[in-house]
Amino acid sequence: MKRNFTLKKFNLSYRITPSLNLVVILMCFLFPFLSVSTFAQKKKQNAQIATEWAKLTLQILKTTPGGSPTFNSRFLGYCGLTMYESVVKGSSDFHSLVGKVNGLNALTIPNPDVKINWDLSLNAGQAQIIKHIYGFTSKANLSKIDSLESYYLVKESKGLSSKEIMESITFGKKIANEIFEYSKTDGGHLGYKRNFDSTFVIKQGNGLWSPPLKGQSQVPLPLHPEWGKNRTFASENYTLPIPAMMDYDFKKGSIYYGYMKEVFDVRNSLTQEQKEIANWWGDDPSETFSPPGHSYYMALQAVEKSKVDIFKASQTFSAVGMAVADAFVNCWKTKYHYNAERPFTFIFYNMSTLWDLYWPEPPFPAFYSGHAGQASSAATVLTHLYGENFAFTDHAHVGRPMDMERLVEYKPRKFNSFFEAAEESALSRLYGGIHTRHDNEIGLIEGKKIGKNINDLFKNNNK
Repeated sequence: MKRNFTLKKFNLSYRITPSLNLVVILMCFLFPFLSVSTFAQKKKQNAQIATEWAKLTLQILKTTPGGSPTFNSRFLGYCGLTMYESVVKGSSDFHSLVGKVNGLNALTIPNPDVKINWDLSLNAGQAQIIKHIYGFTSKANLSKIDSLESYYLVKESKGLSSKEIMESITFGKKIANEIFEYSKTDGGHLGYKRNFDSTFVIKQGNGLWSPPLKGQSQVPLPLHPEWGKNRTFASENYTLPIPAMMDYDFKKGSIYYGYMKEVFDVRNSLTQEQKEIANWWGDDPSETFSPPGHSYYMALQAVEKSKVDIFKASQTFSAVGMAVADAFVNCWKTKYHYNAERPFTFIFYNMSTLWDLYWPEPPFPAFYSGHAGQASSAATVLTHLYGENFAFTDHAHVGRPMDMERLVEYKPRKFNSFFEAAEESALSRLYGGIHTRHDNEIGLIEGKKIGKNINDLFKNNNK
């Protein structure tokens, strides 16, 4: 008589946080109930386990105080890289990034004499890397990590020997541990503990930025002013030249004045559609999974819509994660190089003291737009993997309460390509009154360079 096993039957759904010894005991107990035929019928390893971990990763970003766009982008880079390296040896079409990613010179290699189950390896690796980097999240979120790990441990162990289970889990955790050790040397380790730097000397002068007294942050200090010195995943992204910025000029008729005047005019005549765009891409880290999380969410949509296997899914999350991480390093390098003012300051002193922002001002300089840079880098990666005409509907913020102050509902947005979404994300900052069109256009250009360098890391992979 065939017996069906469920987590509920054994009351294991929320409490297992297995050590390797516990795994062996657990699996030995469960073997009589596991169906060999279920596992044997799998012709292709689908991406469900990868997408479920991506969803939980985004939920953790959304619900954990203290995260910032900078730190979150770094987190996604290491989550994605761990996911990829925990499964890459399972396919001859994909190749490890050891020796390609900047400073990543070695990782554990699977024992050729022992079969690895790549679902279990990914499962163990994701649980480990998230706890390593985002272990400061809530107890409820830590419980969800344990629960998801436990669920897939049991589900994917059907028909496997205890040795294969043990080796798979050990391999995934070793990859996560080694990548975590590698992450400690990039300059951003424990960055959530030092979001704001009171010792950083801010340049003073015409056209220069100062932390706003009434901005997004409760403290008038710059966010991660040294982040631009961090190591990038692609070596070429570390050496990208800082882009040129237009010259400051307060005179009417100057190029500088014209860009600021556009912000002033647009803010004073926003349409309902423009308000909806501004809100959709606001991605406030205190309420959402932040801008890099939005890009990771679009990677999730691409994976689910395309029904790719676990290997391409892992490449997708790895490439997008590293792209947005490198984008924020380069953007922050540029921001604190120029220390350019936000439109509000210029408009207040040169156009109108009554003009007000749509959004509170962020705690870092203007040029260039981080939204534009990270969205463009992600779009470059996703377009490379899924094509130029990948239509999708973005549901990222559906379900959020209506913005009663601005009378804006969060309705799904449809796009015909990833770059169409990236361009709208950039434009949203103009509508929000916190970036000029110049900031956005340069961000889109720089993001493409960054994304291309990430694509180059995977050059030997088959399409």
